[in-house]
Amino acid sequence: MTAPASTSALVNGAPFDLEGHDAVPVADVVARLLPGHVVDGVPRGVAVAVDDVVVPRGAWDRTTVRAGDRVEIVTAVQGG
Repeated sequence: MTAPASTSALVNGAPFDLEGHDAVPVADVVARLLPGHVVDGVPRGVAVAVDDVVVPRGAWDRTTVRAGDRVEIVTAVQGG
């Protein structure tokens, strides 16, 4: 018997459920996980890498996260 296919990616080391989709745009992942960083529909102070490749903000809508992908999301923090 084979194991069912994974429907999750790893985001910052934790499972992220793709909710039955084959792929989810990076922009949707950021909006779902960091709603407080979205100002006027635009994420602020956020950087994303998928499988160790930085994804430019302009490519978030067309770059997808698939099952098994490793995603790192980093947020800027102000202070000293």
